[in-house]
This record gives sequence, structure tokens and C-alpha cells, in this order.
Amino acid sequence: MRAAEILERLVAFPSVVGTSNTALMDYVAHYLSGHGARVTRLVGPEGDRENLFATIGDPSVPGYILSGHVDVVPAQEPGWLGDPFVLRRDGARLIGRGACDMKGFDAAVLAAVPELAAMPLKAPVHIALSYDEEAGCRGVRHLLAKLPELCAAPLGCIVGEPSGLVPVLAHKGKAALRLVATGVSGHSSRPDLGNNAIHALAPALSAAVVLAESLKSGPQDARFAPSHSTVQIGTVSGGQALNIIPDRAEACIEARAIPGVDPRQVLAPLLEVPGGIDAEWLSDYPALALDADHPLAALASEISGHAPLQAVSYGTEAGLFQQAGVPSIVCGPGDIARAHKPEEYLTEAELAGATEMVLSFGRSLC
Repeated sequence: MRAAEILERLVAFPSVVGTSNTALMDYVAHYLSGHGARVTRLVGPEGDRENLFATIGDPSVPGYILSGHVDVVPAQEPGWLGDPFVLRRDGARLIGRGACDMKGFDAAVLAAVPELAAMPLKAPVHIALSYDEEAGCRGVRHLLAKLPELCAAPLGCIVGEPSGLVPVLAHKGKAALRLVATGVSGHSSRPDLGNNAIHALAPALSAAVVLAESLKSGPQDARFAPSHSTVQIGTVSGGQALNIIPDRAEACIEARAIPGVDPRQVLAPLLEVPGGIDAEWLSDYPALALDADHPLAALASEISGHAPLQAVSYGTEAGLFQQAGVPSIVCGPGDIARAHKPEEYLTEAELAGATEMVLSFGRSLC
């Protein structure tokens, strides 16, 4: 099948983060098995979501992983001009939720499988598809835990997040924290008889603002924009009406950390703010940092036709692969600026370029 046809099939599965992806994985597993790939499906602890790991070639020989995720963010924005889960063509654009982030890369890899399977590969090609990447790379952690049982220690991993097919050597890490304050409701005319949860949360919010400002003069890495780790309060909620004392308030706060800085440690001072606030870690993943002279950087440059980019500020599962001992780099089709927006798209040329990159990758292993 052509990559565009496969992309059309993948987009049609509404695999929104946090929901079942079984039907999509049924399709992918059937397709891969039909071309002789060794397929393992790894159901996550949620029970309705799974990772998939497939190998073309001998799994006992060290090879390379092509990694992508199959979940997408919700598509409820009013700016869509058609059904987000029906791939729509507008000139050279292929429009649909996940077309760019990142079912386009998944489709390119799958489209190349028949030719990869016919190549005399000296090292195997592994395909890793994970779930709930959009919720902090949750699914791939379970795949990585099983990796030693699935194949010989990999030589490297290419994560196909949108980068314009330009290899990316480094990205920031991330941690997300939820803070919850609990109070006692009542009539606003008698605040002395209640306990205002929003007021209780306010010191932590103020501390987060101060922390964000202090990071500007903290450790720096000139490869990034901004060059320092960052903190931001993403959401704040609480209260029912102006004349009711709010009995609950919460805030979700994230840190983006440069390599060498633990994103959880960036947010750690907020856990020390007094006031009886409950804290819950929502997600975290480490930064990525691949040396520019690593053989994987040279390989990615060769097959993509682009010199590596030093760094980007968004994050991927590449940091987790690296943490697991697998050298990793980011290189995929499309522009990350199109992701998570209405009318998300990938062009046919970008999809064709990604498919050719995967085939060039296979040829390099022969």
C-alpha cells in the first residue's frame, strides 16, 4: 500500500490519548505479520491500550529502532473544516488529526515494510509503536521494560516526531505536577466560617512564579530557546460561584529542563510550600542529548540528507530510550508547529520523503 493510503487508515482510528487503541493495533499487527515481521503486542496496565514491537530481520543481532506513537490529542477545536478522523486532501495537503503528529511517520515506516522485508539486512529493523505519548510518554515505558526480552541491545533509535526530516540531537526534559488545595465551603458573607481553597493554593502559585523567574539566571544551554530551564502554570481551577467559599482548587504546573537538569527537581521547591497542599506527579521524561560525533548522528544525516540540528525545546520519548541505554535521535516529517491545531496536515511530498528516508535507512543496513 502507498503511504498515503496507510495514513488514511491510521487517521480513521480515533486513537485519542487515554483511550483504547486496540482496533488500530489490530490493523497494524495484521499488516506487519502479512509481510513476515515478527510482531509482539504489549498490553499496558490500563488494559485497553497497548504498545507494539515488530522486527524485520534477526532479533538476536543488534539493530535499530524506528519509534513512533499512535495516540493523538483530542480534535474538538471549532476550526476543523471536516471530520478530523477522515483524511482529507486539499491540494498537496493531507489533513487529519495525527497526520503530522505523528501518524505520518508511522505510515511512512509501514509503507516501507515490504521493501525492507525483501532487503538482505545485516542488522534488523525494529518498529516500536507506543500509546499515550501525549500524556507524558506513558506507554513507551512499559515497552522499554520488556526490550531486553524482545531483541539484542539496539544500536540506536530514530524517533519520528515532526522535525522537517532534520535530525535533532537534543531536547529538553519535562515534568508535570498537579497541586490541590482542599477547603470548607460556605456563604461568602461569612468567610470566617469556611476555608477558602483558592487562598490556600495562592502561596504555591506565587512560589511557582518566583521559581520561573529565578530559572532565567540558572544553568544555561545555548542550544535551546530559551537557553534555561522553565516553569509555567498551565491551568488553575476552583470555585463554583462568586458568593460561595471555594472548597477545592487545583493548578497544573510544568517544568521544561535542559539536559543535565532533572525536571522533577526543578519543581521540587513547590512541594515544600506550607499549607497542606496535596501534590501529584502527572508525568515526566528526561532530556535528550546525543553527541554530534555519535555514529547515529552521521547515519541520520546520511539517510535524511540534512545536517543535524543541535536542539529543540519540545520533548519526545527519545530521552527515555536514551535513559534505557539506547542512543537516540529525533527525525520525522512535518512541522511541529502544525501539531495540536485544527486542520493539522502533512504534505504528500513530506510523506514521500519520509518513506524514502526509511528505505534509505534499510539500504544502509545491507
